[in-house]
Amino acid sequence: MSEFLDTCRGLPETRFEPGANLLTEGDTSGKLYILIDGEIQVLRGDIEVAVIAEPGAVFGEMSILLDVPHTATVRAVRPSRVYMVEDAKSFLRSAPEILTHIGALLATRLQVATSYLADLKRQFAEQRDHLGMVDEVLESLLHQQRSDFLPGSDRASDPRL
Repeated sequence: MSEFLDTCRGLPETRFEPGANLLTEGDTSGKLYILIDGEIQVLRGDIEVAVIAEPGAVFGEMSILLDVPHTATVRAVRPSRVYMVEDAKSFLRSAPEILTHIGALLATRLQVATSYLADLKRQFAEQRDHLGMVDEVLESLLHQQRSDFLPGSDRASDPRL
């Protein structure tokens, strides 16, 4: 992870005090944050999804990559320092090493979620209630494709990508 943080050196640093929001669920900021040190809480509604203290953790990438409002609130738990990218969409187009790192992080999250759902499916295979829906969720995760994806060289000229 220190190699990744070395790649980020030179980006503007920002500090957040405990309780301060980096990102707010439902807002669109266009910002990307990379944790240098501190502790960050991720909330979906009023449910805590995670508390993250690993240097190099990235926040705001889903909103940028999917062009949607932030899907969670990201809040400092302890005094925290982050690298902040104001115009993340443009930045990511010019920083393939950071985009590759983010792709690996997202792939890891998907792998963990898929493994968890597969385990649930095994445990509750005979259930016909809401737990029986795990099949549908897994199917959706594994086969959903972007309908606006343009293969080949046309991708480079499409501003949506």
